[in-house]
Amino acid sequence: MIRAEGSRAPGRPASASPEDVLKAAARTFLAGKRLDVNAIATELGVARASIYRWFGSRDGLLGAAIVRQLERTVAYADRLTRATGSERLSEVLDRTIHLLVEDDSLRAYFDNESTAALRLITRGDGQVHQAAVATVEKLIEQAQAHGYRPPIDSATLAYALARLWEAFLYNDAVAGFRGDVERLQTVQTALLRAHPNC
Repeated sequence: MIRAEGSRAPGRPASASPEDVLKAAARTFLAGKRLDVNAIATELGVARASIYRWFGSRDGLLGAAIVRQLERTVAYADRLTRATGSERLSEVLDRTIHLLVEDDSLRAYFDNESTAALRLITRGDGQVHQAAVATVEKLIEQAQAHGYRPPIDSATLAYALARLWEAFLYNDAVAGFRGDVERLQTVQTALLRAHPNC
């Protein structure tokens, strides 16, 4: 994924906000380090209880940081694309897949916390999975505005694509980060095929 916003000096005052905490968590994640709520609280000069109140748990904070970086990665892939409609949708999703596979921080997370990482990223009611579905659905709807007619409704297609990413990129992560890009792109292309009456 692309790099997070600029880093901040340690020892910030207690007025640090949830956004400051989220940025610090994203920096930690992108550095390939284990997220330590105590360390972030000390760095920002904010009570650990406040972080838990804002994000619910360590997983809640980590999930929010991963969502932030996923959204930034998709936005970056989108900025690189000049096509429109279904071609743009396909290019953005393909670029996003490559960026995820090449992301050292994501690989380090799975190396360090494989089972927990798989659960956090793929859990159906979890924020990472839900954000992935919402992000892909937004891309599909943008393509529809330029003439793309998906083979099924956009919500179902987005869900299927998000689950596809999880299956091909993360599902074997307990045995090592998979990154099965070629087969993933083949299946993704088949799913994206426009309605025949388009």
